[in-house]
Formats: sequence, C-alpha cells, structure tokens
Amino acid sequence: MDITLNVEGMTCGHCKMAVTNALKELDGVKNVDVHLKEGTVDVVFDETKVSVEKMKEAIEDQGYDVK
Repeated sequence: MDITLNVEGMTCGHCKMAVTNALKELDGVKNVDVHLKEGTVDVVFDETKVSVEKMKEAIEDQGYDVK
C-alpha cells in the first residue's frame, strides 16, 4: 500500500534522514521517499504490519508535524 503524508518542519538533509530512518525502523515499512520542497513523504508499507497512525507517531517523535 502507498500513502503520502504531509509533514511540516522538514528543511534539510538531516530532517530527511531523521524521518526516513524513523519510518524504516518500523516493521512493515518497505520504502520511504522524502520530498523536502513539497513537504511530503511517500511511504510504501504493508498495512497488515504497520498502521498509518504508527507512522505518524514515528515522524512526530522526531519533532515534525504530520497534517
């Protein structure tokens, strides 16, 4: 399953890596593609292993807001 999350507060390469690593640590996340300029994160995941809510929490734990 694919989803695009709107994430506020990402401005640099460090932000990109923080969000990518937080999501990739979750079991079931297959691919993460962060778009800094657009403020979006495309995620390919297995919905039987991880919920959208869990992914949002992982991003918010890094200090970013998910809309």
